[in-house]
Amino acid sequence: MSTNRQYSNPLVEQRADPWVYKHTDGYYYFTASVPEYDRIEVRRSQTLKGLRDSVPVVAWRKYENGPLSANIWAPEIHYIQGKWYIYFAAAHTSETKEGLFDHRMYVLENEADNPLEGTWVEKGQVMTAWESFALDATTFQHKGTLYYVWAQKDPEISGNSNLYISEMSSPWTLTGPQTMIASPQHPWEIIGFSVNEGPAVLKRNGRIFISFSASATDFNYCMGLLAADENSNLLHADSWTKLPEPVFRTSEENGQYGPGHNSFTVNEDGEDVLIYHARNYKEISGDPLYDPNRHTRAQVFRWNEDGTPDFGVPVRDGAKE
Repeated sequence: MSTNRQYSNPLVEQRADPWVYKHTDGYYYFTASVPEYDRIEVRRSQTLKGLRDSVPVVAWRKYENGPLSANIWAPEIHYIQGKWYIYFAAAHTSETKEGLFDHRMYVLENEADNPLEGTWVEKGQVMTAWESFALDATTFQHKGTLYYVWAQKDPEISGNSNLYISEMSSPWTLTGPQTMIASPQHPWEIIGFSVNEGPAVLKRNGRIFISFSASATDFNYCMGLLAADENSNLLHADSWTKLPEPVFRTSEENGQYGPGHNSFTVNEDGEDVLIYHARNYKEISGDPLYDPNRHTRAQVFRWNEDGTPDFGVPVRDGAKE
């Protein structure tokens, strides 16, 4: 029987692009973009609620110049083959060229049992088919294969970013074909910017689901969903189906704007939990990327009879689901 554990949001203030990973040691490990975009922090807690007051440890700081010196975005912490890895994006400048930043994707490795300790070693850039704007990498294992999913600009395709998948020969090296599995097509994906980004993987009910975020990072930001049969060839584009409508979006009624860039975890009672960021106001002064108040939020979600996830709507600040 579900206990329907409830959360009072925000879970962690001023932390965008949140990533929560529950390890076999019982701890929840948390990392996210900080407002200054200048470092990567990791914190942990034995409860999701406890992440709010847990003390972050700085795992890595940006350089003064060079390709790792600006806009450190969207770190994710993973445990792969007995070691800890952080995937993140970085640029050499905060300026844009033809509307695009210059991010590339990078990896850190830590061999300590506790990733808040030990040394994070740079494993370098994850090289893809193009030297172009790339970010928001995630990984997952399925049937003994390690996969990498990320957002990137194909120089031959209009728009800002599409989603791609590839196998990995190591936690920092891609191998074999790199397949585009989603591109912005629907009206809700191209508001302000043509964007598919921030993928997160959820395996359930015989399918592989990948949530993603779309449109500009203001109140138009929202989440879509891809699905593939778990027995299909995940490197074939036609294995993936995109739902035609957003699965999580702004709730004017609840005062939640631009929800997205999510991750998935389970709470202490085994319930599925959506971790995401959103603002509690609609109007933003200046560039939304530099507004610091995309707060980390959490809420339990359910499953539809057809086996797809039902995320509901973002709950009010201070309100429990």
